[in-house]
Amino acid sequence: MRVFMRIFGIFRLLARYGLLHEAGLARPLRIPAWMLLAGRRRKGASRGVRLREALQELGPIFVKFGQNISTRPDLLPADIAAELARLQDDVPPFSADTARRRLSRFYGRPVEEVFASFEPEALAAASVAQVHAARLPGGEEVVVKLLRPGVRERIEKDVKLLYGLARLATRLWPATRRLRLVEVVNEYRRTLKYEMDLMREGANAARLKRSFADSDIIHVPAVHWDYCRPEVLVMERIRGVPIREVQAMKDAGVDIPELAARGVRIFFTQVFRDSFFHADMHPGNVFVDISDPANPRYAAVDFGIVGILDERDHHYLGQTLLAFFEQDYARLARLHLYWGWVAPDTRAEDLEAAFRVIGEPIFAKPLSECSFGRVLGRIFATAQEFDMQLQPQMLLLHKTLLNIEGLGRELYPQLDLWETGYPLLKQWMRRRAAPRRLLKELRRDLPELRYALQRLPRVAHRLLDKAEGRQARAEHRGLRARRNLWRQLTGGALLIAGALLLGLRAEPAWLTWLSGAVGAVLLLASRPRR
Repeated sequence: MRVFMRIFGIFRLLARYGLLHEAGLARPLRIPAWMLLAGRRRKGASRGVRLREALQELGPIFVKFGQNISTRPDLLPADIAAELARLQDDVPPFSADTARRRLSRFYGRPVEEVFASFEPEALAAASVAQVHAARLPGGEEVVVKLLRPGVRERIEKDVKLLYGLARLATRLWPATRRLRLVEVVNEYRRTLKYEMDLMREGANAARLKRSFADSDIIHVPAVHWDYCRPEVLVMERIRGVPIREVQAMKDAGVDIPELAARGVRIFFTQVFRDSFFHADMHPGNVFVDISDPANPRYAAVDFGIVGILDERDHHYLGQTLLAFFEQDYARLARLHLYWGWVAPDTRAEDLEAAFRVIGEPIFAKPLSECSFGRVLGRIFATAQEFDMQLQPQMLLLHKTLLNIEGLGRELYPQLDLWETGYPLLKQWMRRRAAPRRLLKELRRDLPELRYALQRLPRVAHRLLDKAEGRQARAEHRGLRARRNLWRQLTGGALLIAGALLLGLRAEPAWLTWLSGAVGAVLLLASRPRR
């Protein structure tokens, strides 16, 4: 019922903003107008503005939905794409007084005693937090990220709605079970929980900074740990042009094709080298240092959502993409079967044909016209048709790839992700199979191997003791079963004999009763013990 009431409330809000009528949904839904429009209808604004305001009123999860689809302007009308792009860092901020009160409570002293200066007006505001400029007592320029008041409660409420919808869909439509909707929502909830822990975001930023410590194509800001709290994050302030201001970068003489290619290389490096990638790469989180236009450098912010791939994910992704790039659909099918990524009873010929249906139309035209993200999504969807259990981190990777692709194409429409990504993928595969890497991994794992070898005799003794104990218990159970069988047969025979003697009125009478009593005792004694 709570899910139903929340859904009804969403429909009412969309109707109030005129979006149901705009989409032509009000009539098919057959919802009376007086139920939907129990409030003043929003008039006078464009549909893009009304959609943006409706998502803001619905809460953080819906704002994030708008942020994600705004990264694909090629899929949206221009007016809607422009308005949804404002959700990335132009959500109405909470007041400066509220920010000061919250910071004073977190630090246990007035803001003026913590920072040398603190700007009351927010630099940017998003669905979960907002950012203020400040200066530390030592003179360093920083930004202070502060969670919105009440954001945890609002997100928890909407996550419960998603759980309800996922369970309902799984129950009503069995075909959705392979999508593991409840697990996907659970992963999304975990991601949002991590995003609202700003200490964790700081740790993510520190790890990415170590990964690109010597990089000349991306800068990750430093974290000032002494000033961080679970609801406050203080980081180095970066200077740069927002990635969406393409014309400003062109006017400054920035090499736009090189900038777009560098963005792709950064993403592939995070995925295939580090197995750790920034998973919230919408334009509001990316800036460009244009001090050297011929050598532009990215600067990233907002590290609340990251993706982590394990060895199995890594192997699946690399082998699948490489086989698909090389149009080796038979090998692609064999990989899915050999590693158990699809149902074991799947016919290799059927799987190969399904992958060929994806690939042939793509390779029949220039690869620069193809969407890397859509191709990966179609590979995932095809594998799911053969009962592949797609892991949530792969969905996060797919979403991030679509964001990166949308960002790159917005910068440079002629960007060819295949041309940029394929050499990096082959290089990673060669390094992965190199003997030097295997020796390095063996040297890294040597302490654990030595510890395992030292424990091996004790583990072997323990296993032998357990095996002997199981064998002894099995022999005891067998002996007890044989004894019980003997008791049952003897007891039954004595009971029958007693009944016959009783029927024949045999003498002496006590022999009849003794036979029956002994038979009953033997049958009772043969009952199985718990």
